[in-house]
Amino acid sequence: MSLLPDFSFYNAIVYIVKGTSLTVALIVGSMLTGLAVGLPMAAVQVYGPRWGRFLVGVYVWFFRGIPILVLLFLFYFGIFGLVEKILAEIMGEKVNVPPFVATLATLGLTSGAYQSQIFRGAILSLHLGQYQAALSLGFTRVGALTHIILPQALRVAIPAWANEYSILLKDSALAYTLGTLEIMSRIRQMVSITHLHVPFYILAGILYYFLTWVGIKALKKLEAKIRIPGLGAEVERETTLEDRTGQSE
Repeated sequence: MSLLPDFSFYNAIVYIVKGTSLTVALIVGSMLTGLAVGLPMAAVQVYGPRWGRFLVGVYVWFFRGIPILVLLFLFYFGIFGLVEKILAEIMGEKVNVPPFVATLATLGLTSGAYQSQIFRGAILSLHLGQYQAALSLGFTRVGALTHIILPQALRVAIPAWANEYSILLKDSALAYTLGTLEIMSRIRQMVSITHLHVPFYILAGILYYFLTWVGIKALKKLEAKIRIPGLGAEVERETTLEDRTGQSE
């Protein structure tokens, strides 16, 4: 039975394009989840106790060392499958975790491991004296981080964050394996119906390229908007360029 009433190539394209909204929701949710997980872990890695750094290191090692496809299966069929059984025992009725939720959680937690290293590098790029000066002025450790260190680290991390966005967008294409009706899942449905492989996969490439371009463009505008003249890696790049230009002359 056809997935589309009155099937036509136009209807197929509309059906696939509608999947972009689910892909966008998946990426935005995963990026925000990764931010919420990665930022505190980065602070723990730089300023936390030894046992905290050890736990964060184990977390990062786990999620960075296992392929995303394996993690998707592990979470959906393993962890969330166990959660479904526990909830069924408690509530007395079957509870199903939607594939979208499982995909978002997996991508978000994985992105958190990578973002923790992005923010860790951004924090380490700041002068240690700023943290010490904040403590000497009466800030608590948490206050020094939240008001002095992390706002600067977030600005410095935007270029690397844009790179994480593009990687996460490409990883989201594997969500079709769980049945999440994003772009790639709908593409495969249309290919199975029409057997037109090349046109639909070209359309998938165009959609992913467009989403990558829009996301990176938006993050570059954000970086330019919050740029502080005289501070940051962009100044170092400009200085290096000027030095090389002067040497060449």
